[in-house]
Amino acid sequence: MPLLLVSGFPSSGKTTRTLQIKTYLEKEKNKNVVVVSENNLLGEGKNEVFRDSRREKDIRGALKADVIRLLNKEDVVILDAANYIKGYRYELYCASKQIKTTQCLVHCLAPIEQAWTWNQARQEAEQYAREVFDELVMRYEAPNSSNRWDSPMFTILPEDAPPYEFIYDALYLCKPPPPNQSTQTQPLSSTNFLFELDRTTQEVTSCIMSAQKIMVAGDNIKVPGVEETVCFGHKVTLAEITRARRQFISYTKMHPVEDASKLMALFVRYLNSTLG
Repeated sequence: MPLLLVSGFPSSGKTTRTLQIKTYLEKEKNKNVVVVSENNLLGEGKNEVFRDSRREKDIRGALKADVIRLLNKEDVVILDAANYIKGYRYELYCASKQIKTTQCLVHCLAPIEQAWTWNQARQEAEQYAREVFDELVMRYEAPNSSNRWDSPMFTILPEDAPPYEFIYDALYLCKPPPPNQSTQTQPLSSTNFLFELDRTTQEVTSCIMSAQKIMVAGDNIKVPGVEETVCFGHKVTLAEITRARRQFISYTKMHPVEDASKLMALFVRYLNSTLG
């Protein structure tokens, strides 16, 4: 699902804009829209939640988990929440990028006092306490369209209607950002690659441990088939080499090399740089 983030101060009209956009996409564009709502998780205890940083963090985590679970390439997920933390918005951007789907952000820009007036017009059980409202406003990290995770961004003033067509174009007519190493797990080359990786690193490990039994600590160790010698400068333990081997295997799984014959030389070089 393309992802639409709604962001703004408390009581700035986020839920109203969410419902307007949802109605438009369903009726005019015949799209299925799923709303993940912060209000549904907060209930009537919003003030208690925002006074407790741990509970607030749990709510954000639950919202993000729901969004990630629902993401696909066709239908729309709208996250109706404050989304006031820049890093949190970036995490959601990375999630949509990994799914290879589009994302945009709607910023409900209402003056603080107007948002407070709207808050007071709610039923008492649904209102923010003044100190909680002020704290959330102070902590709000406003989105910036120059940040790739906040773009494309549509700012809506209280007197304006949402730019429906532009939002639809951003979600369905734009290309999603290409995945990169931070959002995409690199596939393993083949089952044979894993076998070669395990075999060659084990051969180097065995060669080094055998050589250390008959050589003086600090001597260069020649691994058959590798030009670069192993030079630690001291005697290393099996535990040290095994730990380095696991690290090398984990890294190489994520960044496979095309020529498996180079694995032994790469491992020797890795050992020299990490244990030398």
